[in-house]
Amino acid sequence: MSTAETSPSASPSHTENPSGGANGHNPFSLSALPLQTKPNNTTTKRIFVAATRMNDGKTTTCLGLYGALQAIFPRVGFIKPVGQRFVDVQGQKIDEDSVLLDSIFQVRVPIESMSPVAIDATFTRRFLENPGELLPTLEDKICRSFDRVSWEKDFTIIEGSGHAGVGSIFDLSNARVAQLLNAKVILISPGGIGRPIDELALNKSLFDQFGVEVIGAILNKVEPDKMDLVRQYAGLGLARLGIPLLGVLPIQKALSAPNLSQIADEIHGKWLNGRRGGAKQRVQRVIVGAMAAKGIVDYLQPGTLIITPGDRDDIILAALASATLSSGGQIAGLVVTNDVRPHPKLAELLAQTEIPVIATREESYEVTSRINHMSVKTQPQDADKFPIIKQLIAEHVDLAKIVAKV
Repeated sequence: MSTAETSPSASPSHTENPSGGANGHNPFSLSALPLQTKPNNTTTKRIFVAATRMNDGKTTTCLGLYGALQAIFPRVGFIKPVGQRFVDVQGQKIDEDSVLLDSIFQVRVPIESMSPVAIDATFTRRFLENPGELLPTLEDKICRSFDRVSWEKDFTIIEGSGHAGVGSIFDLSNARVAQLLNAKVILISPGGIGRPIDELALNKSLFDQFGVEVIGAILNKVEPDKMDLVRQYAGLGLARLGIPLLGVLPIQKALSAPNLSQIADEIHGKWLNGRRGGAKQRVQRVIVGAMAAKGIVDYLQPGTLIITPGDRDDIILAALASATLSSGGQIAGLVVTNDVRPHPKLAELLAQTEIPVIATREESYEVTSRINHMSVKTQPQDADKFPIIKQLIAEHVDLAKIVAKV
C-alpha cells in the first residue's frame, strides 16, 4: 500500500521536467494558501472516466486502461476525486477503488492524494449547511491532490463516481470535476444500441453544459455473437451525436463470478467448513438442490455452488462422494439453508474434506435470488481477474485514438 513515505516530496524540484506541473514546482512543497481553483499541472495528459449508470464497468475499465497505458507511458497516475464507498486506511477514509488500483499497480503516490474527498453518511448535510465555505476547500483539495498524483507522471487516469450528474447536490458533479481538472471524458455504457445511445446522449449534454469534451464511448458487457452488430449500428448512432465509439467489450463471465467470501457476506452466512481454502473459490454456476440426489449428480462439478436445506442428507452425501471420487476437482461449495445444520455424522465427514460449507438462516430460493442479483466488484485479492481485464482493454479499445485526442 502506498503511504506518505513513498511521496517524492523529498526529491529536488525538477524544473526541466514538463510533467512535473507548472514551471516544474513540486506540488508537495506548495503553501496551503491561497486556495487553488485549478490544478497547477497543465502538461500531464489526463482522461476522466465516467459511466452512464452504476455497475457499468467503470472501475474495470480504469484498471484495464491503467495496465494498457503503461505499455505506452512509463509513468501513469490515478485519482478518484470523489468517492462514495471507502475503507479506513491508517485512520483516513480512502475510496475502495483507489485502494484496489494501488494494491495492483503500486502507483507510488500518497494514497490520500488518490482519494481526496470521501462522501460519508453526513457529508451532504454538512455541505448544505455551509456550502460557501466548504466548496472552495473541497475544490482546493481536489486540485492539490491531482497535482500530487500527476507529479512526474506522463498520463493520469481520473475515475468518476457514476454518471455525469452524480455529486450535483454538493456542486461536485462528475461534469464539474472534469471541468475543474481540465480533463476530457470517456463514457462507459452497457452494450446495446438504442438504450445506451439515449443514456450517452443525456450524459453528454451535461458535460457539454460545463464545456467538457467527450472524446468517445466504450460499450461494455456485449454478447460475443452481437459484437459486430453493436459495433456497426451503435457506432453509426453515436457518430450522429458526435461521440466516437472507442471500443466494444465482450461479456467476460469470469469478471462477474463472485467468490465464496463475497457470497457469504451477501447472504450473512456462517462458515462451517473449508473457509481457508474456499474463500477465494470462484462460483460459475448456482444450483438449487430441490431434486432427488440422483438428479443432481451431473451438476457436481468444479465451479458449481449447491444451495440446499441442511437436512438434505442425500445431497450432502452426493457432494461428499463426488469430492472423494472426482479427479477433476470438487464443487465450489455448499450453502445449507433454513438455519438447519447437517447431521453431526455428516458434519464430521465434511470436516475431513476441503468442501466449503456455509450456513444461512434464509431459505433456498431467497439465497439463490440474492446470489444471482449480486453486484460483483473486483477486489484486491482477485488476482485471477487482472490479466483478463488488461487483455480485454488492450484487444478491444482503440488506445491510439484515446492518446491522440488528449
